[in-house]
Amino acid sequence: MSAIPLSVGTRIEERRVEGRGVLVGYLPVGFPDLATSIDAAVALVENGVDAIELGLPYSDPVMDGIAIQQATQAALAAGFRIRDVFTAVEAVRSRVDAPVLVMTYWNPVVQYGADRFADQLRDAGGAGLITPDITPDSAADWIATSDRTGLDRVFLAAPSSTDERLKLTVENSRGFVYAVSTMGITGARADVAASARTLIDRLTAAGAENTCVGIGISRGDQVAEVLEYADGAIVGSALVTALAERGVAGVAATAAELATGLRPGASIPQAH
Repeated sequence: MSAIPLSVGTRIEERRVEGRGVLVGYLPVGFPDLATSIDAAVALVENGVDAIELGLPYSDPVMDGIAIQQATQAALAAGFRIRDVFTAVEAVRSRVDAPVLVMTYWNPVVQYGADRFADQLRDAGGAGLITPDITPDSAADWIATSDRTGLDRVFLAAPSSTDERLKLTVENSRGFVYAVSTMGITGARADVAASARTLIDRLTAAGAENTCVGIGISRGDQVAEVLEYADGAIVGSALVTALAERGVAGVAATAAELATGLRPGASIPQAH
């Protein structure tokens, strides 16, 4: 397969026509090493995940829980470099037909050069960026750059956001709006906060076409619950933990279990 950019919005619409939502899987680039992180990302798609979110390891991951922090710190210690993200995106896109977003704090992009980063991401076949630590009103450079390159830009919305803030987020997001299910850092939780459903209702009222819920989702039944009211469910910590403890096979098995929530009762491909 060629590394032609594929918008995550396109994949969401395809699944909507099929009558279901999407499952987005997060893994950090370079953990436990670059080659394995690529294999693990491919395994996600081979076992039911619709879109990939590749994390760019960063030295000050303020939003990340312990599982992701440990993985990204290990990747940095092993010699991760920003250019490895483009290598990973291109490699994944050459093997599976799924959109690949990069989740990154903004400082590494600025240090690398936003235009240079965007051009290389587009050329590698990447869909765009999820930027957890910048808001639309402070992202003029990124908005201009993503408009020039056609990349998706996914901003975050929280339950604490005002209606005015949500409207601004909706108007400036492309691909989907990332609805943070609860306040706090990432990590698997027993229950996805009820505030997520309310937040999705508010985002829809603000004009959002595509919404995905992240933070706290770790099981197939939680995926099914979220997809009752949102277009997508995002899973990170559970997959990172599976990779840390059981390698690529563990990621494949966890992805297959999560994918049971896409169509409850349906047959899902077994882990490779």
